Amino acid sequence: MAKPLARIELSELVGALTFALDLTEGQPAGHSLRCCWIGMHIGRQIGLIPTQLSDLYYTLLLKDIGCSSNAARICKLFLTDDLSFKHDIKSVDDSLPQLLRFVLAHTGNGSSLTERLRAMVNTAMTGGGIARELIETRCQRGAEVVRQMRFSEDVARGILDLDEHWNGKGHPEGLAGEGISLYARIALLSQVADVFRTQQGPEAALAEVRRRAGNWFDPALVTAFEQVGSDPRFWSALNAGDLDRAVIALEPQALVRRVDEDYLDAIAQGFAQVVDAKSPFTSGHSDRVALFADMIAEQLGFTDQRRRWLKSAALLHDIGKLGVSNTVLDKPGKLDESEWAAIKQHPALGETILSRVAVFRDLATIAGAHHERLDGKGYPRGRDASGIDLETRIVTTADIFDALTADRPYRARMPVSEAMRIMREGLGTSIDADCFAALQRGMAQVEEVAKQAA
Repeated sequence: MAKPLARIELSELVGALTFALDLTEGQPAGHSLRCCWIGMHIGRQIGLIPTQLSDLYYTLLLKDIGCSSNAARICKLFLTDDLSFKHDIKSVDDSLPQLLRFVLAHTGNGSSLTERLRAMVNTAMTGGGIARELIETRCQRGAEVVRQMRFSEDVARGILDLDEHWNGKGHPEGLAGEGISLYARIALLSQVADVFRTQQGPEAALAEVRRRAGNWFDPALVTAFEQVGSDPRFWSALNAGDLDRAVIALEPQALVRRVDEDYLDAIAQGFAQVVDAKSPFTSGHSDRVALFADMIAEQLGFTDQRRRWLKSAALLHDIGKLGVSNTVLDKPGKLDESEWAAIKQHPALGETILSRVAVFRDLATIAGAHHERLDGKGYPRGRDASGIDLETRIVTTADIFDALTADRPYRARMPVSEAMRIMREGLGTSIDADCFAALQRGMAQVEEVAKQAA
């Protein structure tokens, strides 16, 4: 059973869901938690008061909340895998030789020479404009999402300013010095420190942060980082198996936030937007699946409480897609064997992420099984009807209906009547008959209301 909502802390919920953000940034699992550990120690070292530490805490955890919004654009511009691109860019500074090497290594991988040259020419012609565009998209989208998730404007500003540099040469606004949000300054330093620590160890992290002092980083924050980094226990905690619990304990205890059902809905809605922003072909998908699932559940006589729970499951059913490259998600043609294998892993990834949250553990089974089939020919585990519960069957039905009636990279949307015909052919094999009948009844009611309104 799920943990009672009265006992759920926001830090536990958000901290667990940040593993999804790590996936879509191409970072090793726990990156956001490690950044929070590093940044909070810096915040304490410079004497931030509890209210400031609380806002810093959520800025650090959610710094990458807008990261999925530029993934498709990266693939289109650079003809490359967005996950490896995002992973590798985090270790590059703004010196021209490093940037040139990065662009050469990450443009047009797997493409023809002509396509690769064209992409590199386009990148060179627009110069810093591309970087500004990609960062602006991510930062603005991230700020919008955290506002909707009820975080303060200071947290939103910290995410907006994440890629600004102390010397004024960052993006998207070219802010400098103390004109940059303090929380953003700490978050950027923490991010670089974790990337280099993960790849090369603590000494490399300290050296890289010192090297960028006065350019990327506020020199006073570099000094604070050196001070906290002088304690070996600070570094050893980053490798400990209980880092998630240690990070939860860093939140100012007097300001710990509890999660009620309304707030849980807001968090689920926010992360659903992150998922749907990954691809232009999935915009609004999670919301629509939640709507159709709720329609089916209502027709099947679910209680209001059970429908509310199911809606959260539907909103988050595709969270594992954040770990799939847009070169696969947006491919207009047939997927090859490795690409299909990547797609088939997204339900399991979603189940792993949601299982980290006590209140979402029941939802995790739906995320993990929404592509299973009644005849046992689904994925990722090949479960048959005996292992697929009613709630999962509802979400599967809603998911298939939306997939058929929305544009996809390999085909245009189809009329509702055609979608219903195709779904009817799958009754008893891929689609539950009772769920399909409930969907039909719900859609008939919608059409009747539309006629009356017209």
